[in-house]
Amino acid sequence: MSVSTGERLKALRALFQSEQLNVDAFLIPSEDAHQSEYGADCYQRRQWISGFTGSAGFAIVSNLEAALFTDGRYFLQASEQLDENWTLMKQGLPGVPTWQEYLVNRLPAGSRIGLDATLTTVADARDLQTRLDTVNSKLVPVARNLVDIAWGSERPLPPHDKVFVHPVEYAGESHQDKLLKIRQHLKEKNQYGVIVSALDEIAWLFNLRGSDVECNPVFYAYAVVTQDDAILYINPEKLTESVRQHLEGIQLKPYDAIFADLAQLKDTLNSSQQKMLIDNNTSLAIEEAVGADFVSEERSFIGDAKAIKNERELKGMRDCHVRDGAALVQYFAWLEKQLLADNQLDEVQAADYLEKMRAAQQDFVGLSFPTISSTGPNGAIIHYEPERGNCKVIDPNQIYLCDSGAQFKDGTTDCTRTLHFGTPTAYEKSCFTAVLQGHIALDMAVFPTGTTGYLLDPFARQYLWKQGLDYRHGTGHGVGSFLNVHEGPHGIGVRAPYNNTPLAAGMTVTDEPGYYEDGKFGIRIENVLIVRKIDTPNDFGGRGYLGFEHVTFVPIGLNLIDENLLSPAEKKWINDYHTECVEKLMPLIANDPDAVAWLKKETRPL
Repeated sequence: MSVSTGERLKALRALFQSEQLNVDAFLIPSEDAHQSEYGADCYQRRQWISGFTGSAGFAIVSNLEAALFTDGRYFLQASEQLDENWTLMKQGLPGVPTWQEYLVNRLPAGSRIGLDATLTTVADARDLQTRLDTVNSKLVPVARNLVDIAWGSERPLPPHDKVFVHPVEYAGESHQDKLLKIRQHLKEKNQYGVIVSALDEIAWLFNLRGSDVECNPVFYAYAVVTQDDAILYINPEKLTESVRQHLEGIQLKPYDAIFADLAQLKDTLNSSQQKMLIDNNTSLAIEEAVGADFVSEERSFIGDAKAIKNERELKGMRDCHVRDGAALVQYFAWLEKQLLADNQLDEVQAADYLEKMRAAQQDFVGLSFPTISSTGPNGAIIHYEPERGNCKVIDPNQIYLCDSGAQFKDGTTDCTRTLHFGTPTAYEKSCFTAVLQGHIALDMAVFPTGTTGYLLDPFARQYLWKQGLDYRHGTGHGVGSFLNVHEGPHGIGVRAPYNNTPLAAGMTVTDEPGYYEDGKFGIRIENVLIVRKIDTPNDFGGRGYLGFEHVTFVPIGLNLIDENLLSPAEKKWINDYHTECVEKLMPLIANDPDAVAWLKKETRPL
């Protein structure tokens, strides 16, 4: 549903000439000061000003226009949520400018463009100012975010929940050992220290978790690690006595104190002829605090280390996915029984029952993202989130897509299944089978060490391409270990950054091709994979070879498969996969006869 944004835009534009700013436009990204994909409610500025609730988007409000830029995952959702005050810019389509091109070509030359330096990365600011120089336009940092001022007293307060320890029995490595590795890296690079701003990196580094962001067990903090010290900048009310004991030897300072502390480092850095390491997702405000001459950019060492799971984390991922699979089997068995008995259930009621099944599993903490429970046309909205009281009743005669996941103490899950509780059409089956064939091809892929997910993406799309079909989202993303369900730097897809990070043994990544027809249906099949070393008959170039191990175990959905389109190898993969599902899940659901019967039915051999 769309919200009326006229008064919000009026209040924002009234500030353009206030406080001696004299700006012609204001930039409103989705991210918070830590470049988080998802942020606390008080940082949902783009959502508040535009009414668009998707996780990815960039808003530009000028005196002339309000424009919202988003990608193919959200075209349909944004078109439904934006009101008449907004122009939707469908990124990636022919003739549609990027938001950077829009600022250069659509705003008058010589424009003054306001921005919040805490929300703008060093890389974006540098690139943007270079572009703006061509038309004599200028970036103008503001002392206080203009959206916050316009939002006023209705803006939610920052979160203040307590953080808690993530014990070594799950983390697999102490935070002291992680700090030693960082200091060794600093020594090798001859750098004074590193500034850490990504929330999941801070949580991982100190073996702490929090609840400041819905579904993401992180907390708002900064960190600075030098050869001699480690400082965690976090508001003191978030710290319990047990956390303080856990952090013995770590300096604790208030969250906002980092900016003054960085400013005082300049003399030390100047005399030592060393610099502070940052990555290019660090905010412009952080760089300005320490001084551009005193920072050195590199891809995050912590991000790379976090992406490669240790053996304890990998065991946790394997274990929690089995429990998660049991919950999903119980859910789908219940849902099918209800629908075939003509009991009406809406999308939210179904999602609530699934959460109940997950909550009954050992070490459950919460959801890893809001459940996508979508019937028929709603499945074509790629990141659809049903609203209580404003969603559809599930139609057993239409395709049902469920994308869901959980946070467990020992890992994070993400699984999508597409089911039909009636009789699918031949076209729906052919589309589903093409998606399944791509899913299988990626799962079975073997590739030389050094291969990126960018290069593997066609494995998952090839069967859709043969039918002239495709999908507008990535094929796979990294998954955290009781951390963010979307984790970088690696991934599988056509985004250029995915070509910068080779897949490595120990990484986790999803395999989730799909197909969507607006107004009709959506199809997606998603498992979590672990990248692992593969023994091959030969080893050309001595590089070594990698492949995947799937850790998600939930039946695929037999009545949507067109067996005539499958090769013998694909049929074998499906049968073998379903045998694994039975072996791993049956012991956990043995006391639920409906789930047992459904699992047996859905894993019968092709």
